[in-house]
Amino acid sequence: MKAVSTIIVVILVVLAVSSGTTKILLMQQEVAFFGKYGFTDATLIAFGLAQLLGGLLIIVNRTRFAGAAIVAITFLVSLALLLMEGNMPFSIITAVATLLLFVVMKQSWQSRAR
Repeated sequence: MKAVSTIIVVILVVLAVSSGTTKILLMQQEVAFFGKYGFTDATLIAFGLAQLLGGLLIIVNRTRFAGAAIVAITFLVSLALLLMEGNMPFSIITAVATLLLFVVMKQSWQSRAR
């Protein structure tokens, strides 16, 4: 079970860091998509920095809960926009990633309570 948890954490870190990086670099598809919903370049960069920071915080056991919470919030915002757009494939992927972030948060919370 420990190996599965580690794999999930690694996948979530890669997703958060890569997602944040594309926003920080103002990749065209990110600017176009989020721009439709009122995100300015500065807002998109801040959103990406939150994802990047959250992803990095997930790496460390002591900050894992906070990192997962930050990333979960940003993924929920993205999920809402994806659903409004009608993009079901990415909505499903984002929903699954968000659920996994909640699992990581629960495990982190329980391990700190011991």
